[in-house]
Amino acid sequence: MEFTEKEISPLASIEEWEDDLLVRYPEPKNVEKTKQEYRNYEDSERVNTVREFYRLNHTYQTYDFVVQKEKEFLKFDKREMSIWDAIDFLNTLVDDSDPDTNLDQFQHLLQTSEAIRADGHPDWFVLTGFMHDLGKVLCLFGEPQWAVVGDTFAVGCQHSDKIVYPEFFEANPDSKDERYNTKYGIYEPNCGLENVKLSWGHDEYLYQMMKNYLPEPALYMIRYHSFYPQHREDAYGHLMTAHDYEMFKWVDKFNPYDLYSKVPVQPDAKALRPYYEDLVAKYLPKTLRF
Repeated sequence: MEFTEKEISPLASIEEWEDDLLVRYPEPKNVEKTKQEYRNYEDSERVNTVREFYRLNHTYQTYDFVVQKEKEFLKFDKREMSIWDAIDFLNTLVDDSDPDTNLDQFQHLLQTSEAIRADGHPDWFVLTGFMHDLGKVLCLFGEPQWAVVGDTFAVGCQHSDKIVYPEFFEANPDSKDERYNTKYGIYEPNCGLENVKLSWGHDEYLYQMMKNYLPEPALYMIRYHSFYPQHREDAYGHLMTAHDYEMFKWVDKFNPYDLYSKVPVQPDAKALRPYYEDLVAKYLPKTLRF
């Protein structure tokens, strides 16, 4: 399928999705907030571009689309790079038109990981924060923004009304497909999230790359950190196991570092790099296939 330039890049920057998360979730989920604060789409200056982003995301992210993207990208045959080469590659995504940040991806990742390290968490947790967004290199391999970022959701079953902008699923072919439009769809009750396909994006891509190298809690954080319908709304409890819920305690622990660690002060990347070079070398091979 051919997409127009506007369909490929409805957002001025892929970080605009994360800025919108701060509008929807201005406080960690254990802090009380009003209904108006919780899902504020009326007075956000980004409302029009974000709506268009999710219209495209909800229209085109079908079960078959996800299967197709897994076949295309999980061969990991695009490029072989070290983590540092990948970060340099990712830095080319910084968009001068984004008015909210002038920090490159390396600095954003450092803000997340340094906040985790400051709280005394294990080094694998620090590493997870440092690399959690590396899957965004998908944009540089030609993927449209709505197939790289955005709140993820289960495909192959009924679209939950707890997903942002649920009205846009009306245009998704799966919503009319009897295989996919029931509560369980192709799945069994409490089948476990490892058996459930989510909408395609940077989370699943990086998880598949990292699954042989990091502890299970780190893998849950990577794979589900954009799965807001579950870790904020509990929309898919009927598909989860007790073990999934136990692991989601780690996802919940990670989420505030991802959302609320963005500050305008730049980390001292030069001073920090030796620590992260050692940390990356401890857990990962010299190069990875992307």
